[in-house]
Amino acid sequence: MKKFSTITAILAAGLSFASGVSLANPADATIAQAQTVANSSKCTFLPDAPDKHLVVRGDTLWGISAQFLQNPWCWPQVWGMNKEDIRNPHWIYPGQIVYFDRINQRLRLANVSSNGNGNGDGSSGGVPTVKWTPHSRVEGLGADAIPSIPSAVIEPFLSQPLIIEANALDRTPRIVAASESRVNMGQGEKAYVRGDLDGGTSFQVFRPGVALKDPDNGQVIGFEAAFVGTLKLDREAGDEGDVHTFIVVKSKEEMSVGDRLLPLPPTPILNYVPHPPSEDVRGRVVSVYGGVSVAGQNQIVAINRGSESGINTGMVLALERHGETIIDRTDENRRVKLPDELYGNVFIFRVFDNISYGLIMQVKDFVKVGDVARSPQ
Repeated sequence: MKKFSTITAILAAGLSFASGVSLANPADATIAQAQTVANSSKCTFLPDAPDKHLVVRGDTLWGISAQFLQNPWCWPQVWGMNKEDIRNPHWIYPGQIVYFDRINQRLRLANVSSNGNGNGDGSSGGVPTVKWTPHSRVEGLGADAIPSIPSAVIEPFLSQPLIIEANALDRTPRIVAASESRVNMGQGEKAYVRGDLDGGTSFQVFRPGVALKDPDNGQVIGFEAAFVGTLKLDREAGDEGDVHTFIVVKSKEEMSVGDRLLPLPPTPILNYVPHPPSEDVRGRVVSVYGGVSVAGQNQIVAINRGSESGINTGMVLALERHGETIIDRTDENRRVKLPDELYGNVFIFRVFDNISYGLIMQVKDFVKVGDVARSPQ
């Protein structure tokens, strides 16, 4: 079993981030301090964690951390990342090696270093040669870097669904007719639109959706517009009228007269670092996307907390279900409340004022509307 004893500036940064310890000299840090940080932050390592992991394409930081950590969202702390790092995270690339420093309870990042012995593992006489890399590296937009979470799962949701205020879509361009007097439009067909395009040529199409109600008080906190598809301008309205001609580029479902247009947003850069809230957060699941009543792993849910409650992108919340109140027939039919149960995590990836969307990462049960989403403990 390989062990490492050198405590570097990375460890010092981690101590500062996790427990407020400030060290003028990284060498002053002790193994006891590192273990205290790990224990106090509850970022405990799995007892059967491997010594190392070779990063390959298809990996995610969450998945790698799940091999080492009881709570995968703890990886910024065990990497020694401070809050500035979290806002601008370093990249990790295929071909690098993640080592578990068991003495200091830290993960370390290294490159494979060949010394000509043909092993390709940087070893010499059975002793690994490890080259420590900086936290930051600049390589364009990090196209080859591994993502924090399975990005393909959330890409369709980065621009839709859309939370809007009541009547907000009423001021947007709208479909007024289809070619050949059809009622609905599919891919490749024409749609006729009225309204101010404001110079735009590519648009998403939304249909006013259902109201989302806060489970706590029953009040409407937003409207979820259903994404229908995308349109591209074919011919702008001329002197003869004010009707624009569009072509349906992609159709999630058939478009209809009355559907509304919004400009196609730029492609987002996926750059998320999972982290717990800095302050206590407690919300509830408002809806499961798609109109179903329950959700499982890798599905999308909305919670009734947003930026106004301190929610931000990358935040991880624990999922909890209230224990039922039952009748204890062994004790004169007294009413007894069962304990609340933690059963999973949700990763927040899109935030509005009072609503946020999250990806269900790990669950031991189905997620239901009304379940609690709160700060991990």
